[in-house]
Amino acid sequence: MQTCLLAELSELLPYAEDWDRLSGGVPFRSWAWLSAWWRHYGEGRKGARLFVLCVFDSRERLVGLAPWYVDESAWGRVVLGLGSGEVCSDYLSLLCQPGREEAVAAALADFLTADPAAQLDGVPRFDLIELSGIDAEDRAVGELARSMADRGNTVHLRPGPNCWRIALPETFDDYLATLSKGHRRQLRRLERNQLRSGRAAVHEVQSLAELDRGVEILVDLHQRRWRAAGHVGCFSSPAFAAFHRAVMPEMLQAGSLRLSWLEIDGKPAAAEYDLAGGDVVYAYQSGFDPELRSLEPGRVLAVAAIRRAIEQGFRGYDLLRGDEPYKAHWRARCRKSIELRVVPDRAGALLRHSLWLAGSKVKGWIKRGWHLVGSPEE
Repeated sequence: MQTCLLAELSELLPYAEDWDRLSGGVPFRSWAWLSAWWRHYGEGRKGARLFVLCVFDSRERLVGLAPWYVDESAWGRVVLGLGSGEVCSDYLSLLCQPGREEAVAAALADFLTADPAAQLDGVPRFDLIELSGIDAEDRAVGELARSMADRGNTVHLRPGPNCWRIALPETFDDYLATLSKGHRRQLRRLERNQLRSGRAAVHEVQSLAELDRGVEILVDLHQRRWRAAGHVGCFSSPAFAAFHRAVMPEMLQAGSLRLSWLEIDGKPAAAEYDLAGGDVVYAYQSGFDPELRSLEPGRVLAVAAIRRAIEQGFRGYDLLRGDEPYKAHWRARCRKSIELRVVPDRAGALLRHSLWLAGSKVKGWIKRGWHLVGSPEE
């Protein structure tokens, strides 16, 4: 295994197809999503630079990739995951050829820490690695944690926000059978009274020509829904709005975008922004007209989205992060996530980490070991 650092998008572009091949079909790990994130959230920001580590095998094939960037802060040189922050990308990971997680993690750990004197731009390679949005069962990240701990680093794991996923059966009727009798009756009533009656219609963006209208409807309904609840809404952030307007065409062309809206009596009533990859649809963002709340347009569109996912052969409908009660009501099951911190064996970095622990009121960390706060071993 040979590891190298690539710090420019132009250097990474030739590996875009390999990047997607290693992503496991998760849209939040894709080249389109993460390269667009860097252009809108990282590129040009003082102190930030790409820090993508690529692992090649003996035949010079890309078999692993750490999609990271580095930022200068009060914590020193901090390595972070592309896609983090307000975009709320879930299921981030190391990108790795299946079955080679241990070898790729060891190669990355060697590159990062085998030679403590090694520097980049005259400073240590990292003072902190801080990763979030990671599935707790992610093998590649688990192997990295072990490898970094084995090489003398302090590795700290703690629970992150839970994600929730509906396991989709073969048919929509089979799915309805998993719901409570009252919920099942309610969904059938909504389908009958709105979708089957012709009063409501679902429109799905199929081409770039339709995309602008779909985006405008989504943004308008999302913002109206949250303003009615006394909040500003995600699309009030210029960076967030610009990122999605840039990445949606790429995701559509890649076959990953599921952008749809519901019209009731000819008026846009709800919108759903989903992403698809592998055998899972990820429900990323939505909105509805608060003036039509009594007609439950968001619920109607959710029913249509789940039905469509089942009919298209998907086996999961993921509601992503957050413990809102409605998710369990739809029979989604909790998928735990973790946040990872890696601190090198240097006095200054360890002191800053101890201050972070004290400030976070976190207990149970183990020097030169790795530990999941709240685990049965604690």
